[in-house]
Amino acid sequence: MEGLTIRFAEEEDCGQILEFIRALAAYEKMEDQVVATEELLGEWIFRKRKAEVLLACLDGKAVGFALFFHNFSTFLGRAGFFLEDLFVLPEYRGKGLGKALLRNLARITVERGCGRLEWNCLDWNQPSIDFYLSLGASPMGEWTTYRLTGETLQRLAE
Repeated sequence: MEGLTIRFAEEEDCGQILEFIRALAAYEKMEDQVVATEELLGEWIFRKRKAEVLLACLDGKAVGFALFFHNFSTFLGRAGFFLEDLFVLPEYRGKGLGKALLRNLARITVERGCGRLEWNCLDWNQPSIDFYLSLGASPMGEWTTYRLTGETLQRLAE
């Protein structure tokens, strides 16, 4: 696509990243769960280097992002990537931007010698499911994601 660039985010992009996170949360009807701030993103993504972000920019304007981090497969004996968020602004969807972000992330995964790229998708998000299937992704139907957060996590840690 003409005018499209994919680049790694820098710390000064934290405000834009947070806007994308909030827009994704609104789409997923989870706005009340966003407690991230620009300061937290700066600390954990850029200073502690616990995640990375790709930005899709069209004529210099950020219109989408992919946030990812390493996981590890004991079966493969190597690291992989977990894609936490993939989001493109609604008015830019259907133009190949999501595919461009995933293609770049796949390239990074291969270049770094990682064994796989994984992500979750909400069961009701049929447009995203159809998109992922069109890329050849396989749903992991026999797996259920479990999560501990907040007070439950704190209780278990005590």
